[in-house]
Amino acid sequence: MTPARLHRERMAALAAAQTADPKPVVTSAEGGHSTSAPAHATTAERTPAMIYRERAAAEAIVAAPERATSAEQRTSAQIVLRFTHDLRRLKAIRSIDRKIEAKREMLPEYAAWIEGLLAADAGVGAGVAAEVLPTCMVWLIDVGEFGQALDLVPFIFRHQVAMPARYKRDAATVVVENIGNAAHKAHNLGHPFPLDILERVDDLTAHLDLHDEVRAKLVKAIGIEQLRAAEELPADESKAALEATIATLRDAQRLNDRIGVKDRIKRADKLLSAVTAAETAQTTEPGGPAA
Repeated sequence: MTPARLHRERMAALAAAQTADPKPVVTSAEGGHSTSAPAHATTAERTPAMIYRERAAAEAIVAAPERATSAEQRTSAQIVLRFTHDLRRLKAIRSIDRKIEAKREMLPEYAAWIEGLLAADAGVGAGVAAEVLPTCMVWLIDVGEFGQALDLVPFIFRHQVAMPARYKRDAATVVVENIGNAAHKAHNLGHPFPLDILERVDDLTAHLDLHDEVRAKLVKAIGIEQLRAAEELPADESKAALEATIATLRDAQRLNDRIGVKDRIKRADKLLSAVTAAETAQTTEPGGPAA
């Protein structure tokens, strides 16, 4: 099948989906209207069969698009239509909190499609459908589902999935910066942020070329959580943790001298000096380990 023919068939499938019953694409919970369903319908009403078809279609479309059936193409077109509708809905919402709540409602609608993409492990296809997975990764970060977002990152890196143009950054920068910003917001409110998430981001992106200012945000957040953990340890067990904390915070300052970690470095240095002094006193007192 020629590329031109494949394009024509995809456009025909999209047109067919646009004139078909919109219920599988836009639920009333998303702001759509259905004449046969109550106004309070939710995403939970999607049937296992619908979910299975979406997952199977995603696998087929990306693995062998030239052999995809018309039904699989229609399912792909429905995903595109739903996605386009959701983007328009989000654009119309002004409140950040309401945007986050809307994304939380929308995300389950794409779970089966994304599962199919991951199972096929053949990329994300082309066109608007290719934007679904990277956009959902960002939405997952926005709603605080950091672990689920990071589950998508190896696939995105492996297949060099491009971020939609509206993000104006590559995938690695988006992941590091958005999670770094989430940690920064939590820290400003006096709340902890999961250190395992921050370290996982660091592990996933350590080999990649990023702007120093972006990397510094992540490293600072790691250092803050390391310091928090070190301060909770018994003094005689905290030396190694404090040394690691100081190294991390100094690395953040090296990457960006204005990152704002100098006070924390001083605090960690002071704690480490106290621990070292206590160790020295213990080893030199009569009957101590040095006796």
